[in-house]
Amino acid sequence: MAQRLTLRRRLSYNTNSNKRRVVKTPGGRLTYQYLKKKGTVPVCGDPSCNIRLSGVARARPREWSRMSRRMKSVNRPYGGSRCALCVRNRVVRAFLIEEQKIVTKVLKAQQQAQAAAAKQK
Repeated sequence: MAQRLTLRRRLSYNTNSNKRRVVKTPGGRLTYQYLKKKGTVPVCGDPSCNIRLSGVARARPREWSRMSRRMKSVNRPYGGSRCALCVRNRVVRAFLIEEQKIVTKVLKAQQQAQAAAAKQK
């Protein structure tokens, strides 16, 4: 016959905070081992992207506050906040915007040069 188990805490309901596992002790008895809640995986902070961040540990808030910095982030700009794809898109977008500004400035200078040449004639 299976060994009966007694709860080690007062809460007897099967709630999220009261998960337990049956464990055999070194003495051969079966006891309950209470499990902690799993932490959620951090996701990318971009509004359109909800990819899980790789290289960042999952943890509960209290645990998270006690973890070292290297476990909470990745070594790149926006590491631990945005995924690599979103960072790449941001860099490319910024580069293209700067290029566009340069192109408009060059076109404006050419138009002014043409207008000055037309005035001289």
